Order: sequence, then structure tokens, then C-alpha cells
Amino acid sequence: MSASPELDHHLTGHGHPERPERVVAALEGVGAAGLGDAVVRLPRREATRAELLRVHDGGYLERLEELCAAGGGRLDPDTVASPGSWPTALTAAGGALAAVDALAEAGEGVALVAHRPPGHHATADQAMGFCLLNNVAVAAAALVERGERPLIVDWDVHHGNGTQAIFWDQPQVLYMSTHQWPLYPGTGAAQAVGGPAARGLTVNVPLPPGATGDVLRYCFDTVLAPAVELFRPTWALVSAGFDAHRADPLADLGLSAGDFADLARFVAGLVPAGRLVLVLEGGYDLPAVTASVGSVVSALLGGGFRPEKPTSGGPGRDMVDRARQAHERALEAAAGPPTGW
Repeated sequence: MSASPELDHHLTGHGHPERPERVVAALEGVGAAGLGDAVVRLPRREATRAELLRVHDGGYLERLEELCAAGGGRLDPDTVASPGSWPTALTAAGGALAAVDALAEAGEGVALVAHRPPGHHATADQAMGFCLLNNVAVAAAALVERGERPLIVDWDVHHGNGTQAIFWDQPQVLYMSTHQWPLYPGTGAAQAVGGPAARGLTVNVPLPPGATGDVLRYCFDTVLAPAVELFRPTWALVSAGFDAHRADPLADLGLSAGDFADLARFVAGLVPAGRLVLVLEGGYDLPAVTASVGSVVSALLGGGFRPEKPTSGGPGRDMVDRARQAHERALEAAAGPPTGW
């Protein structure tokens, strides 16, 4: 596990939903699951400039660092930076890299990166949606550099527009997002399927308000599993937002902590053992974050902590079917799987 709440100096202001207490809530989930003794805490590590430049524009990095050094400021109506935001963001991106390195060395286990700020909305040259650096993208790019084939599963309630844009035409990365539709940032239509060199390697599954866990499990069975069978990923990175939880104040999906546990176990089965990293994204109801993180970690480590049962009965299977059809049409139009498959 990579987590450094004592080094979190990214201050967003009173009343902002993306606050330091989110990391504390995630760590409390590990404790509530009774898994504290099973967790290895990784040393703090900052991402280097070279590691960030694999996915971010150099001018953007310079502007962000200078803004923080000058006292911070507002980057968009929802996204702010403080003097401590730059080192905190470097630590968040570095935490994802440290998790990959630790698993690669150990050859077993799973990793949870409980840092903030989140990252999946950050594009190559723009901060947005509470995100400064794209932590999952930085880790995925490092894996590609090593010749790996990462799968990114983004179950945050918001579409990861930044991650999609960064890997839009990258044939060595498979990106799949499930997200509420319509909702911020307004991207992630089922017809968005990747660039010319990576047609079909972006898979978007928009879901209606009220969708429950059985809908996402159906999605993973019918959309994600066939895509993975073609792509054959060697690693899985999860943009693990917990704002799809039914208690979250910023969205309207209907998942429970038990659903996230099921989804995590499913993803773990798609790649070799010891090749799964979960990176904290959204999630703004603190008890929901605690319950969800605890359930996920427990499920992955063979524990029995499940404070909430999986949910069912909500809408959205028809939207899953439409997303599957869009993906199939993309492969047909490309005359077969992309060159990276």
C-alpha cells in the first residue's frame, strides 16, 4: 500500500468535497477489515520529471509547479492548487509507480494507492475535475515503456476523460470506463472507441442514474471480458473511484461496498497474479469510502469483511448492450483487432 496522509499538503479550501479526510477514510477501511497486519506500507516516492513527461506536457508541468510555488490558485471553477499541492501531487503519481515496482519485484500481492489529488480527469496539458497529475496514466506509461500491456479499468462515476485522451491512439493500452451519463465532464460516449492506431482499445459504457451493481457485473461479463480476451493484458490498473456508491453526494449511481468488492475480484482474475494496482480516484462520502475500500481489500486478500451486500434491480442493461455493440462495430470497421491486440 502506498499512502502518506501525514505528507498531504494539497489544501482545497473549506467545504471542498476533495479533501484530505478522504485518504484517512480509505485507510480506516483497511483497518475496519482487520487487515492492518497484512499490509506493507511503501516508502514515499515522488514521480520524476521524466516519468511525468511520458504523459504530460512539459510546459504544463512548469506552469503548475510555478503556480504552487507562488502560493497556488484556482485552475478551473472546481480545481484549486495550494503551495503544498505540487509535492503532494508528485507523491500521488509516485505512489502509483512505487506500487508497480513493488509488485513487479515481489511477483505476488495486490496494491492500493491511497493518495490524493485524484488524477483521471487530468489531460496532458490541463488540470480539471479536482485532478492535477494523471496518476494512473503515469503508471500505465511506465509499464508500456517496459514492454507491458496494461488494462485500465475506470469505475469512477465520472468518465476519465484525461486518461482516455492520453491513450486514445496508444495500441498498447486498453482503457475501459463505466460512468454515469449524463454527468461531468460530458465525455465518454459509447461511440468513442479509440484513435486510428487503437480502434476498439477505448471502451466506454455510459450508465443511467440508479444503475446498480448487477448492471456493472453484467457489463464486465459481456463487454470487458471479451475485450480482455482479445487484448491479453499483462497488468491491470484500476481508477478506483468510490463515488458510484449510492451514498455519494455528487452523483446518482446505486452501488454498494459489496459491489466494489465483486468488481475488484473480477478484475483481479483478468491478469496474472501480482499484477493489480488500485489507485484512489473520487469518492466523497467518507463512510462509503471506508466501507468500500475495506470491502475491496478484504475481497482481494481473501477476507470476509463486507458491511454492505451487492445491489441489483437498477436500470442500464440496455445501455451496456449498446456499448457492446458499439465496440463490436469498431472492431469490424477496423477489419479486426488493432495492431496492439
